[in-house]
Amino acid sequence: MTTRAPFLTNTYSAYHHRDIPREEDVLTHVGPGTPCGEYLRRFWNPVVFEDELGELPVRVRVMGEDLVVFKDRQGQVGVLQLHCSHRGTSLEFGVVSERGLRCCYHGWLFDVDGRILDTPGEPARSTLKDRLCQGAYPTHVYHGIVFVYMGPPDKQPPFPVFDTYVMPGYRARVSVRHEMPANWLQVKENCMDPAHLDFLHTIDGSQGFTADLRNRADWEYMETPVGMVFVASRRVGDAVWVRMTDFIAPNIHQWSATGDDVQRRRPVARPWMTQWSVPVDDTHTMNFRVRHVKDDYPIEVDTEQVMEFGQDDGRPYEERQRVPGDYDAQVGQRPIALHAMEHLATTDRGIIMVRRILREGIEAVQQGHDPKGIIRDAVEPIPTYGNDTIVRDIPPAPTPEEDKRLQMEVGRKVATEYISDPKVLAERGT
Repeated sequence: MTTRAPFLTNTYSAYHHRDIPREEDVLTHVGPGTPCGEYLRRFWNPVVFEDELGELPVRVRVMGEDLVVFKDRQGQVGVLQLHCSHRGTSLEFGVVSERGLRCCYHGWLFDVDGRILDTPGEPARSTLKDRLCQGAYPTHVYHGIVFVYMGPPDKQPPFPVFDTYVMPGYRARVSVRHEMPANWLQVKENCMDPAHLDFLHTIDGSQGFTADLRNRADWEYMETPVGMVFVASRRVGDAVWVRMTDFIAPNIHQWSATGDDVQRRRPVARPWMTQWSVPVDDTHTMNFRVRHVKDDYPIEVDTEQVMEFGQDDGRPYEERQRVPGDYDAQVGQRPIALHAMEHLATTDRGIIMVRRILREGIEAVQQGHDPKGIIRDAVEPIPTYGNDTIVRDIPPAPTPEEDKRLQMEVGRKVATEYISDPKVLAERGT
C-alpha cells in the first residue's frame, strides 16, 4: 500500500512535505503483466485512424508495447509486434504487400494474423514458416478507426457497438488524435470532474474566474450498466437543464455540446463527441475523438479536424499561464499523479467512483471474471446515457435553497428514468 504524505496543519511547513510517495501503480501502470495493464487489455482499444494507413506501415506504442499497424493491398488491416521474429528488425520499415507485410531486411512476409507466408532465402523444403508465427493482435475497423484487442485470446469479447455509433440521422466522423505527456488515469478522470468546468474553463487572463457561480450546477453521480454518469442540473428560466456525461469503462467518455441557449435546444440531445484515452505507456496517453454529426451538417465543416481550445501545448507558454486549458491542468499533475499527496474533497466524488469502478474491474480480471463494461450477449446497440435534457415548465421554488433542491430532484428523476429504461432516452434523443 502506498504511504500517504503527511497532512499539513501548520503554515510554512513544506520542509515536512518533501518526501515524494510512490504512485498508485495498481491503477496507473499499464505494461504487460501489471494489474491495470491486464485489465485494460480485456477491451478493444483504438490505435490509429484508418486513413493514416497508406503505402507505409505506422509504428505505434500501446500500453508499453511497440507495434506496427498496416493495411495490405487487399485491404486487410494487421497489428504486429514491432520487431521481426527473424532477426529483430523493426517492421516500421517493412514493405506493404498484396497480402501482408514484408520485412525489409530479409524479406520474410507476415500475414495480418502473424502467419509467415514466405521466407525467401530459405531452402524450398524448409518448414520454418509453418512452425513459427510473428506476434499479432486481432483488429476491428469501425467508423474509420482501427481497434485492437491485446488481451488473452480465449477472453476476446465481441466488439461493442454503442447506441451513439448508430444514432438515426447522424454519422460518426473521426476528429483528432493527440498525445498528452501524462498518465492515462488523470487524463480520463477529468471527464468525471465537472467542478473544473466552472473554474478552469472560465479563467480570463485579466479577470480571473468569470463564471456566475450563483447558477453553478449541482452534481449527482450514478453508476450505469457500462460505467457511470455525472448529472448536472441547472436553472434556466422556467426550465431545468439536466446534463448527463458518460464514463464508459474503462477509458471512454461521451459529452454533449455546451452552450446555454436553451430556447434553441431540442428537448433531448445525445452526445456529440466520444473520446477514448488509450495509454501509450505509464506517462503518455493518446486521445482519440469521434464526432457524432447530423446527416445534414455541411460536409466541408464535417471533414475539418479541429483541436478544441486548451487540449494541447500549441499556445505560447505565457498565454497558457494566463488562460490554461485541460492540457495544462492534467499534465501539471506530474507525469503520474500522486494519489498519496491528494486531499480529495466533496467535488471529487466522481473521481472516487471512477477509481472504485477501475479497482473492481482489475479485481474481477484477477479472479478470472469479465470486468464491468464487457458485454458478450448484446443483441442490439449497447445503451449509453450521455445526454442533455431540457425539462420545461418547472418554475423556480420560493427560495434559492429550495430551488437547488428542486433542480437536483428533477435531475435525479431524469437520470433514474433513463438508466432504468434506456429505450426512453433512445426514443427521445432521435
